[in-house]
Amino acid sequence: MRVDNGIINISDSLSVSKRLDETDEKILESLMVQLREKFNSTSNTILTNKIFEYWQESVEVTVPQIGDKKKLVELSLKNALYHKKEALSQAEKTKQKDNRVTQQLMDDLKLKTIPNHIECFDNSNIQGTNPVASMVCFKKGKPSKKDYRHFKIKTVVGPDDFGSMKEIVLRRYKRLQEEKSPLPNLIVIDGGKGQLHAACDALKALNLYTEIPIIGIAKRLEEIYYPEDSIPLHISKKSESLKLIQQLRDEAHRFAITFHRSLRSKSQVVSELDQISGIGEKTKLQLLTTFKSYKKILQASPEELIEAVGKAKASIILEHKKKGSK
Repeated sequence: MRVDNGIINISDSLSVSKRLDETDEKILESLMVQLREKFNSTSNTILTNKIFEYWQESVEVTVPQIGDKKKLVELSLKNALYHKKEALSQAEKTKQKDNRVTQQLMDDLKLKTIPNHIECFDNSNIQGTNPVASMVCFKKGKPSKKDYRHFKIKTVVGPDDFGSMKEIVLRRYKRLQEEKSPLPNLIVIDGGKGQLHAACDALKALNLYTEIPIIGIAKRLEEIYYPEDSIPLHISKKSESLKLIQQLRDEAHRFAITFHRSLRSKSQVVSELDQISGIGEKTKLQLLTTFKSYKKILQASPEELIEAVGKAKASIILEHKKKGSK
């Protein structure tokens, strides 16, 4: 709290993650610098419940024992405890909501276990170039981004969504089997019956078809398909479980599109660099890693190019740039 002329005119509460070797005094010292800068405070007195060393000698840090100053510190402590209680309460509410949604999803899909680990697959094959796919993972109803995966399609030639889906599902779960990693409680396929059947063929090849529940979601009517049921399931549009499936689908699509655009951008840079005689694959990769785009390579200063690829290769690029500007 900042007090001016006996009036509390600013109050704030902050949450701090404490390291094991960090003392209360060090935390207070750090926070006080942040707070004074934030509120542009020039006060020469700091009231607190624990003495610490402040870097400005002109500022007095004191622990009041009686009177109004002690009451101010006690009020500040009450505010801090209330802030902590509210934060814990909100965290508990979020946890309860996540549990409720996954429980609802289990009920709606007639699953045997709560789907605390869900993986969703999507293909991205825009304009027939750079066919890629993505897998996103949700744990306890929340994205687990460290478990997201990109796939470059390796065995399928041309735009073949079904073949691509079979390939990536096969690769994903063959690897999990080899690593003896936990399998998901539910697989979601972005697409209708065709993509779903292709994914099921992959699971059958790995003897996992009866081990992991799998569904497909069709975009147009948000219909849920089961592998061996011709009639789709329609979950209420207001249902939290459908919203979770949609969130999974949308996240997988976003992740695939982002990867696809990245590959197209890299392909474009490489094709432009192919026009420069004397630049090999290793140099192309270094330029791409450093500058990200062909435009930025051309905009780079001689010093930046030399630092990235050396004097000889930088001279080749600069000469190419000079010819292009004529």
